[in-house]
Amino acid sequence: MENIENSERRWAELCGECAACKKCGLGETKNKSVFGKGSHTAKIMFVGEAPGESEDKEGLPFVGRAGKLLDLFMSYVDLGPDNVYITNILKCRPPKNRDPEPSEQDLCIEYLRLQTKLLDPKIIVCLGRIAAMRIIKPDFRITAEHGIWSAKGDTHMTAVYHPSALLRDPSKKADALADFKEVRKKALELGIL
Repeated sequence: MENIENSERRWAELCGECAACKKCGLGETKNKSVFGKGSHTAKIMFVGEAPGESEDKEGLPFVGRAGKLLDLFMSYVDLGPDNVYITNILKCRPPKNRDPEPSEQDLCIEYLRLQTKLLDPKIIVCLGRIAAMRIIKPDFRITAEHGIWSAKGDTHMTAVYHPSALLRDPSKKADALADFKEVRKKALELGIL
């Protein structure tokens, strides 16, 4: 019980540190920092690039149109809030939803590292090209490499199309659903579902 209390205390401390962060200019322009949502004991972690407008208002990741689509895909493969933790590389919204700059990623990545250390996920799913380039490999090509698995230690990683990309190009939804089915299959193979 003490370990659980210590872990929850550390999650709360880290979230508070993030909320007060002013390491880059995004900390000055945010409405709310967007730390993460989901189970602190989940073994599946979804990582996007940065919050959007809806997320900046609510302080939670993936709550806008893209988030609704992500929820739909997860429900298709029976991944609920108890099974996953969802976050982004950046914890503050870039202006006009532009791509995160490398310097912003560098300043914010430590929060993601600490979240990953606390969570100790067995599966990391990168949502889109930018997250995959930061987490899997710098030259990741989402169109050619989505759904392909790699591993670092005992953590299995893959990337899927970002839900906002699917909103712009619905023809990729079938590929995305196939990738989500593979995430569930991998989770079953690893015994975490």
